[in-house]
Amino acid sequence: MSKAVSVLNGAHFSGLAKVEDAGLQGMITLRGDLGSSALKAAVKAATGAEVPDQGSILVAESGAAAWMSPDELLLLVPYEDAVAKTAEVTAALAGEHALAVNVSDARAFFRVSGEGAREVLGKVSPVDFDAAAFKAGQFRRSRLAQVAGAFWLHEDGSFYIVCFRSVGEYVFKLLSTAAHPQSKVGVY
Repeated sequence: MSKAVSVLNGAHFSGLAKVEDAGLQGMITLRGDLGSSALKAAVKAATGAEVPDQGSILVAESGAAAWMSPDELLLLVPYEDAVAKTAEVTAALAGEHALAVNVSDARAFFRVSGEGAREVLGKVSPVDFDAAAFKAGQFRRSRLAQVAGAFWLHEDGSFYIVCFRSVGEYVFKLLSTAAHPQSKVGVY
């Protein structure tokens, strides 16, 4: 059996900020009624987190839950647990109008950290990354130049980015170019 590897197998770039392949991450797309008590219990059991409010992510010790749309969450769990957690969520939601899909191997996961992290993301996404506008715990779906992506700010000041695996190399190069030491704009 082949060994799972992340999209860029640990690649990193240091400049205005550090851009790095954040490794393998278990990800489950969960669609359903976010107000359902069964769905709330399944999310809590799978991640340890509550169902988040619109535009936010709730991080718990064993995982996280991020708001994607009025009927969709992205559950983050350890990579090695994703298959089992998807099955558990599916079983917990039997009889509910819901869908849980393990998308771990279809996504790429990046981390942008350091003093210039806001500036790097501000160059490639139409979002206000000012510290007063984008705070820890906020989750946003948007564009990363020409492709779809989602990102959030962790309490330690680093940003985590999720995109489709098929465009992972493009996103890494895009972020690395935006982090080039000679590209400082100084907005954030």
